[in-house]
Amino acid sequence: MAQRHPDPTAGPVPADALAGYLRDRATEFLRALRLHRETGAGAAASEDSVEAARALRRAARRISAGLHTFQPVLDSGWAEALRPELAWVSGTLAQEHAQTARLNQLLLALHRLSGAAPFPAPARATATRSPAPAPAARGLPSDGTHRAVDGTTAPARRTATVTATVTTTAPDPAPATAPAPAAASDRAVVRAVPAPDRGNLTVGAAKAGALLDRQLTLARTRAHSTALQALGSSRFHAIADKVALLASEVPLSPAADCADLRPMADAARERLTDAVTALPLLTAGSPYNAEALIHGLSPDPSPHPQDAAWHQVRLLLRLHRYAREVLRTAAHPCLLTAGEALDRHRDASEAAAAAAQAARTPRIAPATAYALGVLHADQRHEVEAARYAFQRAWQKEALGTS
Repeated sequence: MAQRHPDPTAGPVPADALAGYLRDRATEFLRALRLHRETGAGAAASEDSVEAARALRRAARRISAGLHTFQPVLDSGWAEALRPELAWVSGTLAQEHAQTARLNQLLLALHRLSGAAPFPAPARATATRSPAPAPAARGLPSDGTHRAVDGTTAPARRTATVTATVTTTAPDPAPATAPAPAAASDRAVVRAVPAPDRGNLTVGAAKAGALLDRQLTLARTRAHSTALQALGSSRFHAIADKVALLASEVPLSPAADCADLRPMADAARERLTDAVTALPLLTAGSPYNAEALIHGLSPDPSPHPQDAAWHQVRLLLRLHRYAREVLRTAAHPCLLTAGEALDRHRDASEAAAAAAQAARTPRIAPATAYALGVLHADQRHEVEAARYAFQRAWQKEALGTS
């Protein structure tokens, strides 16, 4: 692995650069908190409230990363007390968004695997007609009900409540199984698209989608309630008070007067390089190596054992990127691509775990369990594709910094 050689012409970066960076992020935190309170965050949070929560997480992550990477120039007691609290804020606010994104990803994968269109066809200008009933062979009557195992009918579960957010401004590098890109006229448009009707799915896939909808919607509702309780707690108010003080004064250590931030940022880079070196990049460099499918039938409900090292690299890569922000150094484009690949790796890993958890539901029909098994294998293939994309991006980044 090629090592990054420091630029001898680059001068030292004083601790004042870190102080200014932390003050700016603290101001962003307080601004996002004020916006979140003004827009409200009840049972039906508005789009502005969701964006404010995202800005809160973004500012909290960067402040926490700065306290971790550049701790030698900060007051150690203050930094050690604030850093885990900011991590708690970021993690708590991230759960609702994660559950929503996971449900969208799994439902879109179900339709893709079933051969159905990932999004409904656009409505024509002519008069609308009622949808044709599904074939009888699929076991779905035309009255919008599905037939249970004992022969009775029950109302079909709602489908319009799940939305998929499509962003076409700067799309992430898509995995091999991603849907086709949007047309050029849709550029710079963000729209909420209703999930496809489950009437186009087989009985097993439709019931699998309903089960995932029920479980992940419940998890999202609980995460939303937890976030609201956290934002109204005395613990969060104490954190907000500390961040407000940070916006005006950063407690630096006595050693900060003559300190240089570059060696600390280089240490973050070295920790990332060591973690990447420990990854099985040689295996990940071979497409369709099926390494991500190992332990797929393990009865252990804990997270996939081989994913932990990749998740750790993702966190270290984020710390490295934030350290470069403090130094005001532009990140290499391949570094951003590698981060996006690891984000997809995390999303696919958690989506596969959600499908496996749903398959463990007692007394589900064999067709439902089979559909969830196929969905789990598909998401593990997405994990493998993300590892392959990261391996290629990291090689390019290493060559660019050698």
